[in-house]
Amino acid sequence: MAKIIKFFILTIIPLFISGLNAQSSETGIRVPAYIENGDTISNLMLPTIYVFPTLNFTSKKQEQFYWKTVRDVKRTLPYAKLIGATLHELNEAMKDMSDKERKAYMKSNENNLVKKYEPELKKLTLNQGKLLIRLVDRECDKTSYQLIKEYRGGVRAFFWQGFARIFGADLKSTYEKDDRDKIVERVIILVESGQL
Repeated sequence: MAKIIKFFILTIIPLFISGLNAQSSETGIRVPAYIENGDTISNLMLPTIYVFPTLNFTSKKQEQFYWKTVRDVKRTLPYAKLIGATLHELNEAMKDMSDKERKAYMKSNENNLVKKYEPELKKLTLNQGKLLIRLVDRECDKTSYQLIKEYRGGVRAFFWQGFARIFGADLKSTYEKDDRDKIVERVIILVESGQL
């Protein structure tokens, strides 16, 4: 515990303070502060730091799997977040539209999104694609199959599910935070906090 505190004091706080929009002076850095009972107390918001138990790999294969998961999460998480944000924007824009207007709006947006992101998404590996399907469920609280069915219809959802199954993927895959995706969740937390 003492090592963690020492690390925190010597490394994290100076890095955080240097990143503030603080004004430099000849004697140091100015930070927001307040005075209480004659004492000047700095008023800093420190970032949350997550601490997990050390991973003890029993084999080289386990360690390779972990680092491959880190790589895949870093590659696919931004896309999952983008999908979640895009769906939120679409829902906001379409909430007062008629069915006919919604279909035209969806068709227009689908074409734009395909042109913009298809080249990048085609570069994903099969495992990254499977992970992206689960991360979409994590971000949207709906499986990819449910989203396609809701926005583009049951026939398209059925078609894309069949296509995915040919390659060993499943659009109905769910994100299981406490079971299968326990390591993935750990990696996501560390990536989002900037610790990994």
